[in-house]
Amino acid sequence: MPEIVVALIVGLGSALVVTIGLAQFWLRPAVQRAKQEAIRESELRANAAILQAKESALEQRERLEDEIRQKQASLSKQEDRLIAREEMLEGRRGQLDEREVSIAAMSRSTQAAATSIASKYEEIEAELQRIAGLTREDAREVILNRFESEFAEIGVKKAKQFEVDALADADRRAKQTVLDVIQRSVVDYVTEATLAVVELPSEDMKGRISGREGRNIRAFEQVTGVDLIVDETPEAVVISCFDPVRRETARLALMNLMVDGRIHPGRIEELYEKAQQEVDRMIKDAGERACDRANVHGLHPRAVEVLGRLRFRTSYAQNVLDHSVEVSRLCGNLAAELGLSVEVAKRAGLLHDIGKALGPEWEGPHALTGMEFLRGLGEKEVVLNPVGAHHHEIEPETPEAQLVIIADTISAARPGARRENLENYVKRLTALEQLANSFPGVERSYALQAGREIRMIVKPEELDDLAAMRLANDVAKRIEAEMEYPGQIKVTVIRETRATDIAK
Repeated sequence: MPEIVVALIVGLGSALVVTIGLAQFWLRPAVQRAKQEAIRESELRANAAILQAKESALEQRERLEDEIRQKQASLSKQEDRLIAREEMLEGRRGQLDEREVSIAAMSRSTQAAATSIASKYEEIEAELQRIAGLTREDAREVILNRFESEFAEIGVKKAKQFEVDALADADRRAKQTVLDVIQRSVVDYVTEATLAVVELPSEDMKGRISGREGRNIRAFEQVTGVDLIVDETPEAVVISCFDPVRRETARLALMNLMVDGRIHPGRIEELYEKAQQEVDRMIKDAGERACDRANVHGLHPRAVEVLGRLRFRTSYAQNVLDHSVEVSRLCGNLAAELGLSVEVAKRAGLLHDIGKALGPEWEGPHALTGMEFLRGLGEKEVVLNPVGAHHHEIEPETPEAQLVIIADTISAARPGARRENLENYVKRLTALEQLANSFPGVERSYALQAGREIRMIVKPEELDDLAAMRLANDVAKRIEAEMEYPGQIKVTVIRETRATDIAK
């Protein structure tokens, strides 16, 4: 059996080999034919692609050639036009050259004719001067003299008549307008005083106000800067001070002390601070009422506050706030009569003296300082110029500025409106305080006894007792050298050191 299996396997292998050989013999020509067909087909496709590319390139070349021919034709047309324009310009240039030559010839001819005319004019003028025996200036003088002699008298008479008529009419109308405005702006005047009398509930209150050995009076005068006079007047004390703001604050503080009943240095300081707050409120209310009285609205709050301080200011004994309201009304009436801006005139009239309420840090005339203060608050220039020009420190530029000057003069010129003595008195006391405040180490100073005493409160940390004595001597010498005053002035330097603690 094994031999049979081996024989079968050998037979099958031989048959497989023979079959493979026969298949390769019969299939080889078919494979070669397929390869040749594929090569022939790829060559045909390549030739077709090359032919198509050549056709596309040929078409694109033809299009480019057509475009080139069109552009060449366009350029040729443009060149023809440029040549024609150049020929036309050349023709015009030739015409211009010919015209220029003609004008130059005409100019030379005209110049020659003008020279000839001028020479002939000079000859004629010289001949006329020879015949008349006069030069040109002499002839002009003769003619002018003749006209002057003929018309001078007539002109002078006419001019005088016009001037007289105009002045008479202007004077009449001005008087009528001013009188009408004054009659419609009647005001009452109250003379400001430098004393304030405070009534006491009883005579015993005088002793409590004085305190032990006058301690309370000294503390009150030091804190408030006024002179408190306790004399034999029954149930009354007198507060003396040239500054009405300070005097009013001291009066309120003293009345509050009497109501409170606790009168001692510490309580004096507390109630004085409350009185200052009350005076500040009064100042604000006074400014608002002044705006209502003058019918001027829209002012800056800071301007209203400073305006209210004028309630405590006087100018030659005339209350400055009432004066400002009066000037505002006069300006409004004058502006209405003359057809000017009533609002601008009233606003400028109300604010014209606001510089008098500014502090010592504002140096210069009150008209200019007031103008600069209002400029800082954004006030318009049409209002600023009347404020700065009402005393002619600057030139008035508007009719409203002239109205403020006129109204200010009318208000000050009313009978009984002003007195000069009080103003000079206030200026002297103010100068005395400013002189004392100019020394280093001085915290504040007060002029008392109608200017017969100056009290200075110094900073104890900057000046010792010896320096305070030297300061009193230096101030006295400077007052003698720089100021004029009747009698004597007492210089008092107050140096006080306080130590405070709290017991708990």
